[in-house]
Amino acid sequence: MNLAMDEISASPASSTKAKVLDRRERLKFLAALRRTWRQKIVDSVDQVAVLDKLDEESRMSARFVFMTLMSAAIAVLGLLLSSPAVVIGAMLLSPLMGPILGAGFALVVGDALELRACAKTLFYGTVLAIAITALIVFLSPVQTVTQEIASRTRPNLFDLFVALFSALAGAYAMIRGRDGTIVGVAIATALMPPLAVVGFGLATFNWTVFGGALLLFTTNLTTIALSAAVTARFYGFSTAMTKKQTRLQVLGIIGVFAVLAIPLSIALRQIAWETNATRQAQAVIKNAFPTTARVTQIDLDNTHGDPVVTATILTPKFVDQADAKVATALATTLGRRFDVKIDQFRVGTDPGAAEAAELAAARAQEQTEASNRQVSALLQSLALVSGAKADDIIVDRAHRRVIVNANPIPGASLDTYRTLEKRVAANYPDWQLSMRPPALPLPDVAFKEDVPDAAAIALIAWAGPRIGAPVELTGEAERTALVREALLAQGCRDIVMTRGRGATVTTRWAAPDRVSTE
Repeated sequence: MNLAMDEISASPASSTKAKVLDRRERLKFLAALRRTWRQKIVDSVDQVAVLDKLDEESRMSARFVFMTLMSAAIAVLGLLLSSPAVVIGAMLLSPLMGPILGAGFALVVGDALELRACAKTLFYGTVLAIAITALIVFLSPVQTVTQEIASRTRPNLFDLFVALFSALAGAYAMIRGRDGTIVGVAIATALMPPLAVVGFGLATFNWTVFGGALLLFTTNLTTIALSAAVTARFYGFSTAMTKKQTRLQVLGIIGVFAVLAIPLSIALRQIAWETNATRQAQAVIKNAFPTTARVTQIDLDNTHGDPVVTATILTPKFVDQADAKVATALATTLGRRFDVKIDQFRVGTDPGAAEAAELAAARAQEQTEASNRQVSALLQSLALVSGAKADDIIVDRAHRRVIVNANPIPGASLDTYRTLEKRVAANYPDWQLSMRPPALPLPDVAFKEDVPDAAAIALIAWAGPRIGAPVELTGEAERTALVREALLAQGCRDIVMTRGRGATVTTRWAAPDRVSTE
């Protein structure tokens, strides 16, 4: 009994001693970890050389101005053409990495002068980029909001991650002295396209596009600068490196941090709500259908009015009033009204049927998107060479045919339009193109040893079916007959012949009500 009481009385002291020893062990471990961090990471970096390099690359220069203008110009053209390859190519020229990383490092070391120089460079670069892109869009005949433009009108979680990882890679490359070209491209990818879309919105007076792209640009810029600051702090950069610091400078840097945090906090709040709403919507939709059903696509549009949830689901059994049921459940869960649109596709009851159908749907979606990109590029090419609007071009996707009514081009002949058609058709061999030119004068058909000119025959045979008017041949009976036979052989059927004189057969457009001579 006494032994038991001794053990009980001794146990609190033993427990306290064990806690003290455990705390000492943790402190020793943390101290060792800190020494290792300083020896292996902080001391391995020439911090002065890094700051000198950043100072050099952050200054305004003729090179910075020229490369910013060229990068922005190519980026906006890629956006107008909806060509990701062109947009990425523009990033190779962008010099934005230097001043942005410089601003992040200046925040950490407390160098107000360097921060002001970086901010000045970024401000002028931003104004120049917006100005050149707005000018190009204003002068461009194509001012359509393409998919590439629309995707850069509001921040989302993936844009934020692109900016974050780009900043971490860029700061690491700068600190470790690695080649920063590739990471500079990544940083520019997060900034230059939104900046080009800002110029597009300004030129077209589309303030929704302008404001959304500006918020995306500001959010990405803030994320990159703050991420670079965190990376710099990890590698030992601190205010101790700045020789002279006034209290006003410290307050100014704290104010910069606070200002930069405003757009980032707004974007993060919006992104967090949309991410949670999408997750909740997916869970509610799954609960409304059988367990073997699979949600293959879900989108949330929160740009105007009530949020719109669009989903596609593969299910072995159709569910009546699924849209209304999901909308009611979401309103109850999130306290806000939703507009829900669910497309249901029936699959077999086999558990693997949904997975197989999902793969098939993904492949079909990929093919559809590839086809849409090809059609979009084809329409824009035809619009540029013909002067017609993309909406006025007739597209038959089933038979892969395109018909465009070309506008008059000063100084152009029928052969000009045929050459333009051939040039576009060479880039799209799987499509049948037909450009309808204006009813310009037809060429006369000369003869060489009783053989009609093949070039003139080919041009008339090309233009006749496209314009849809009869071709009138005037000349000697024998020679007009030879021309007629040559045109018929090349598919030109609507032909009118009149008698005339001369060694050359003259041609012109006849009235549509003239009777054809076969």
